[in-house]
Amino acid sequence: MGIEKNLKPGSSVYFIGIKGTGVCALAELMHNAGMIVSGSDTEEVFYTDAILKELDIPYYENFNSSHIKDDFDLVVHSAAYSAETNPELAEALKRNLTVLKYPDALGMWSKGFDSAGIAGVHGKTTTTAIAGALMRAAGIPAQILAGSAVADFNGRSTLTLGKKYFIAETCEYRRHFMKFHPMRIILTSVESDHQDFFPDYESIRDAFADYCRLLPVGGELIYCADNRGACEVAQIIEKENRGIVLIPYGFTAEGDFRINSYHVENGRAIFSIEGFPGEFKMQIPGRHLALNAAAALALASALVKKEFGNSNADKEAGGWTVEKIQSAKKALKDFRGSKRRCEIVGEAGGILFMDDYGHHPTAIKTTLAGIKSFYPSRRLVVSFMSHTYTRTAALLDDFAGAFGDADCLFLHKIYSSARENYSGGITGKTLYEKIAALWGAQKSDVIRYEEEPLDAFMALTEILRPGDIFITVGAGNNWPLAEKLYRYYGGAL
Repeated sequence: MGIEKNLKPGSSVYFIGIKGTGVCALAELMHNAGMIVSGSDTEEVFYTDAILKELDIPYYENFNSSHIKDDFDLVVHSAAYSAETNPELAEALKRNLTVLKYPDALGMWSKGFDSAGIAGVHGKTTTTAIAGALMRAAGIPAQILAGSAVADFNGRSTLTLGKKYFIAETCEYRRHFMKFHPMRIILTSVESDHQDFFPDYESIRDAFADYCRLLPVGGELIYCADNRGACEVAQIIEKENRGIVLIPYGFTAEGDFRINSYHVENGRAIFSIEGFPGEFKMQIPGRHLALNAAAALALASALVKKEFGNSNADKEAGGWTVEKIQSAKKALKDFRGSKRRCEIVGEAGGILFMDDYGHHPTAIKTTLAGIKSFYPSRRLVVSFMSHTYTRTAALLDDFAGAFGDADCLFLHKIYSSARENYSGGITGKTLYEKIAALWGAQKSDVIRYEEEPLDAFMALTEILRPGDIFITVGAGNNWPLAEKLYRYYGGAL
């Protein structure tokens, strides 16, 4: 396309949908590179409003064709908008301006760096966040872009440490990640998902395989040896003999990134990794967090070796000095996670309130198991709102089996997606009935259905007691329930 060659400090870039997490993050990176950034979005307030205002990036809170100017060097728009529904996008195309959808713009940006893409059905946001923390600890001059606000990034979804490397969360939906230009890929998991676009497991697996085929000769595929789908993709790539280096990580992996041990002690997850001395500690629950950390350490090791491994002092250690290892351990110990990923809302009335974005049954099951192992003496009360009818219908049995660690479960209506066209009969009540049948009469008093999440408020005030954990789970809009309960019990947001 060549547009990236013409973008330079002083170039004017306009973002349609600038408040979106990814779009705002890319706007910030371009702003930091000296480009003149502006944009538009709706009046609804997001956490990104504060970021844009802090950066002094001007934006309209409406969409109007008059906002589009002939001197825009590039117009970037959220994938949620089309020329049929957005007057600004229609006007930009009418004026023959250079227009890129967000995934294309992210791909264009990645061409200017030694880039790494972090992909997978689940785990990619937290892995990207951990990778950023480790890059800072190791002194790697990188830019990092995550799919959510990250506490360790000062509440933003970007972290800028330099201009040599770029690490980004990359999305499989509609094969958006095919626009990216990776030198390295982390593959956390491959399972059936996004059924409105990938009708079966094979179709989504093959999309991930195509993404990995973008790696050049000598490129590195860091994959989870504990995930069947990720292993299948790695095997496909290996059989094709493309000269891609395969690096496994996990509890069943061979090599430096094998997790040798994991246990919980005094509110900390403690684990060891084959290629590193001693133990690592994290304050966030779950064996899956150890997997994410191992993946991020594998990526960090590749970049540490490239950046520092040729010096005489560091060569034998692959660039990892004792000081860098200690710094990496501290980064993991201090890591606080990302927004809506086991996020602690607060503790009030002796009750710990949490929120998690989990919307795939595998992620939900591992998250709840991790919380239960972290807090074995606490009762776990869960509110779950499923996201998309197609996902719920395709994975109904898996969803039904994902809540075994919940002591009390509230279910709600399905949070639909504008992008799906579903005509079947699955509803939130269907999932409730499926789980109720699975749990049986002996647990019938600990599972309830409330169509609207906030309608569960009064019932929960009667159920919750000191020592409990209450968590809202899902990619829908049940998260305000945790905040309302937290305030009710005396918490201040």
